[in-house]
Amino acid sequence: METRVKRRKKKLRKGRTFFALLILIIMITAGYAGSQYWIGYQSTKGAAPELNQGEDFQRSSPEGGKRNVLLIGVDSRGEEKSRSDTMMIAQWDPESDTIKLVSLMRDIYAEIPEYGPYKLNTAYYLGGPELLRKTINHNFDVEIHDYMIVDFKAFETAVDTIAPDGVDINVEKAMSEKIGVSLEEGQQKLNGQELLGYARFRADSEGDFGRVDRQQQVIEALIDHTVSVSSIARAPKTLGAVQPYLQTSLSESAKLSLFTSVLFSGGGDVERLTVPVEGSYSTPTYEGAGSVLELDWAVNQEAIKEFLK
Repeated sequence: METRVKRRKKKLRKGRTFFALLILIIMITAGYAGSQYWIGYQSTKGAAPELNQGEDFQRSSPEGGKRNVLLIGVDSRGEEKSRSDTMMIAQWDPESDTIKLVSLMRDIYAEIPEYGPYKLNTAYYLGGPELLRKTINHNFDVEIHDYMIVDFKAFETAVDTIAPDGVDINVEKAMSEKIGVSLEEGQQKLNGQELLGYARFRADSEGDFGRVDRQQQVIEALIDHTVSVSSIARAPKTLGAVQPYLQTSLSESAKLSLFTSVLFSGGGDVERLTVPVEGSYSTPTYEGAGSVLELDWAVNQEAIKEFLK
């Protein structure tokens, strides 16, 4: 009887010791993450410009669990208002940990509510993310639940923090015109400025279509890189560093859930769609707007609906 009691006490002590060690590890990890976030945040605090907000964004909750987040990339260059250089709808399915990307060409000639027909990227300039949300919903019949505005400086900072040795990209041709860097053809590791230049290049026969394809490639490459152990360790510092350049309607819990999903899902393929789809548009030129993409709306609405279902 006495031996049995001693064994039980010994097991209890072992259990308490294990639990104490577990709590200690969690506290150390949380302390490290918090300190790294603070270091990253302080390194860029006060450097980022105020991004165009416009009227209050009407965020909503998805009915089927799949959240559509409007990704808006801007190059503010210190200006209070700027056009959206990149517009994507990222659909995140938390149940399957999958991400789908719909890239919207900025020269799409769309009806902007209360303003009339303009190029799609003008909507953000006129009224911030809420007017862009309304414009997308009005023209494509797509519900947008949240938005995320990223100044391009955040992109460079995030890449250089989470991938100090660069990100692997197969550059398909020599590139230099109007991107601020010179890139040679071939497989290479690109830093933040080089990767941004690669994503923005459009001085060839493919124009904006090639540019959008490269943007999608870059996002996939970054997701693949982010799930590595070393990148996960640098993630808190990265989040802190990009925070001043990032504005979003996502709640803290949603941001944490999405970030955790990307980090620990193991990466995986990102499904991609570019709008307008092939054979569904013309390229007229209008006074005051220049060359635009005029869409067959029914075809493109159906393509998006089928892709995001």
